[in-house]
Amino acid sequence: MKRPDFLERVVQARRTAHRKYLYAIASTAVFLAFAIYLTFASEAFQRHYLYPFPYRDTVETYSDRYRVDPYLAIAVIKTESKFQDGVHSHRGAIGLMQLMPDTAEWIAGQLEDPSYSIEAIHEPERNIRYGIWYLSTLQREFGGNDVLALAAYNAGRGNVQSWIREYGWPADFHDIDAIPYKETREYVRKVLLTEHKYRSLYPEAGGIGSSMKD
Repeated sequence: MKRPDFLERVVQARRTAHRKYLYAIASTAVFLAFAIYLTFASEAFQRHYLYPFPYRDTVETYSDRYRVDPYLAIAVIKTESKFQDGVHSHRGAIGLMQLMPDTAEWIAGQLEDPSYSIEAIHEPERNIRYGIWYLSTLQREFGGNDVLALAAYNAGRGNVQSWIREYGWPADFHDIDAIPYKETREYVRKVLLTEHKYRSLYPEAGGIGSSMKD
């Protein structure tokens, strides 16, 4: 049975209204997605919320003193602790740069720091100083190779030296996928990506400590 004309018009009107409603929703969603993208992509937003640079003076001071790239140093801090100075790992690592107490004690001896204590490792400035100094020793040990130095920071220098001997890694080794430990592979990759972001967002920091490989 054929619908009366007025019912057909009602149905068509409803269909048209529904299509307009769906179009409006889709258009709004696209606009919001674009606005969110622009917000997240903006340099100001990224610098303030996604890649902040706290403790910048301290990082730049010790990066310059120990000839470590400040972008690499801040990337390690962000990856290790997300800038939480009171954080402890399940393995016992402490503070911003997640130093193990035994390593921190050894560093204190190398730096002839008479005021060292376990409690003192929580202090942001001391933790950053120790961590950047340790990172500089790893870079020297591994010939300025950031991949190897970062792997050693995460997995221990003994493990990395063992891998070099076992797998015959060259001095210019950069094959992150070849690192045996999944955690260390992911760590090295994350730090290097984070370093790249900081380098692009804070070009003005490039003159501090960045000539350590020269």
